[in-house]
Amino acid sequence: MRNSPIVIFEEWYKEELRLTEVRIPTAVCLSTHGTDDYPNARFVSLKEIINDAFIITGPLNSLKGIEIAKDNHVALTFWWTETERQIRVQGIAKKIPEKLADKYFHARDLNSKIVSSLCEQGKETYDIRSIEKEMQQRASRNEEVDRPKDWSGFSIDPVRIEFMEFKATRFHDRKLFELENGRWKGKQIQP
Repeated sequence: MRNSPIVIFEEWYKEELRLTEVRIPTAVCLSTHGTDDYPNARFVSLKEIINDAFIITGPLNSLKGIEIAKDNHVALTFWWTETERQIRVQGIAKKIPEKLADKYFHARDLNSKIVSSLCEQGKETYDIRSIEKEMQQRASRNEEVDRPKDWSGFSIDPVRIEFMEFKATRFHDRKLFELENGRWKGKQIQP
């Protein structure tokens, strides 16, 4: 069994990106330990892998940011329709450096930048129309938007990665890699 689950992930990811026609092929489900002690999951976008860590972005003052600050043990779940593959990652999240946050923020489209600068993601509002109107006005001015101080991202260092290839027979091929003393140990697991 190959020893680097990151290499396997990158090979599978490239294949899915080549075959897929979905609008957001980088979508991944991020699961956290909720502030109310219930698991919490939402879809985010994988930006890239740096030094074997999975990078995601978003507001630090959003629920996901608050939950990660409270408990940085997280999970990522990828489901790829074209190749019928699932990848589950468990790991430790830490805030990315400011320069990297700047890079990702400035790569976003104008509307995404404006929404991030105007809104407190997930917070209640009593006047969504005025926020939308402000967004449209700012978009029409086409001015550069600075990264809000609470907008950043997380680097997720994996400790466990499971790969599953679905089979028509339901005898799915599953491999589990776990980080032990700084080295990946892989094993075949039952469907």
